[in-house]
Amino acid sequence: MKLWAISDVHVGAPENRALIERLPAHPEDWLVLGGDVGETLGHLRFVLETLGPRFARLIWVPGNHELWTLPGGLLRGEALYRELVALCRRHGALTPEDPYPVIQAGGVPHLLAPLFTLYDYSFCPDGMGPEAALAWAVESGVVCADETMLWPDPYPSRQAWCAARCEYSERRLSEALATHEGPTVLIDHFPLRRELAVLPLIPRFSIWCGTRRTEDWHRRFRASAVVYGHLHIPRTRKVDGVRFQEASLGYPRQWQRAYPDRRYLHQVLPASDLPEP
Repeated sequence: MKLWAISDVHVGAPENRALIERLPAHPEDWLVLGGDVGETLGHLRFVLETLGPRFARLIWVPGNHELWTLPGGLLRGEALYRELVALCRRHGALTPEDPYPVIQAGGVPHLLAPLFTLYDYSFCPDGMGPEAALAWAVESGVVCADETMLWPDPYPSRQAWCAARCEYSERRLSEALATHEGPTVLIDHFPLRRELAVLPLIPRFSIWCGTRRTEDWHRRFRASAVVYGHLHIPRTRKVDGVRFQEASLGYPRQWQRAYPDRRYLHQVLPASDLPEP
């Protein structure tokens, strides 16, 4: 079997919705949905119903867009996240709240760890707190829509929610690795390392891209690969010998330029038949 990944499919865009409808089936393989499938429960439901029958299993992690509360929305913060998890479970998709599965890929047992860590504004120059980091980003004319649409309830702030999610994920990973001796694949919407959050056109957007709390997780938790999205800049890098795969599709103008070969799925496992990044 193989493990594939795609992120940031944004099916609110008609072209993206049509692209998802024509993705080929891989009935023996698993697929990671790396967050930002859309902005509503209906968007997520469409992707689960469309791709679920085409793969042996789906794994979903939330992006920031799924966590938006649109005008008129009744759910926000943790309550919205739990509803998204419940929807995934009804369609048989694994989430960051489910037991981590172990799959055989290339003859090696890999533990797959879907994560939800969010961000805490720490991808900024050293010495800045959240308020200073936000002012630094705004100074360049950049403001993420999360500031008015992503609510952290019942936590007092997004950084508090991020801290709670990181602590939760660290605990679960440590418990899982107490019995699993092989490598892991870490799956998150947000890049785990600040050096990966590079956006040439809007560099200070980095404060909405992750947390320094996860900088060493690829080493601490024996990752052979890390899958993420969010940046809309698909690429593969190696850090400390670990493969980092940014798997974003992005908006139509982006994927039409980034994927001239129309290969929108990124193979994660087995690594033995992948080229060196």
